[in-house]
Amino acid sequence: MTQPATMQTSSFSTSFTLDKAHYTECYSQSSTLTHNKKTYFKANILTVFGLIILLFTPVNPYAAWFVIVLGIIETLGVYYHKPWWVMRQMFSKASGSEVKLTIDEQGILTESFHINNRILWTDVTIVTETELGFVVFFSLGKTAMGKNIASKSYISKSCLSDEAIAFISQKNPVVA
Repeated sequence: MTQPATMQTSSFSTSFTLDKAHYTECYSQSSTLTHNKKTYFKANILTVFGLIILLFTPVNPYAAWFVIVLGIIETLGVYYHKPWWVMRQMFSKASGSEVKLTIDEQGILTESFHINNRILWTDVTIVTETELGFVVFFSLGKTAMGKNIASKSYISKSCLSDEAIAFISQKNPVVA
């Protein structure tokens, strides 16, 4: 008589703090923003449009200056995107809290006082390995205008064991 095969389940748990260093690493490893002409296109269009209104139309100059200032604010928003994003995260209610991260056969579970979230492996579309961690792209299972809503989450290697890193790497195809 043969014994039924037992499936070995792997589960890795760790914790980390949502602090400025963590947020900065998350942004630097997962942001796709590049500073090129295309990135500043909207800001430039607003500024030029405001100048055209100011110089060549009889419209109230306050409206023209408003559009010009919008263009300048947009330029600053693009240029200072990283510090702005990190600052917004630091002002969130979750900032400074401890997060328990569990990676198992079902997926990736993050638990804290403010949020409990599970990303199922079946929802994961791709895992991209970066120098300092993993960017996990996944589908939220919702649709907007007939398209799946996609999202991404970052996991830092600094809080993971070598076994957990290997588990994530083999669980889903990794793009380096």
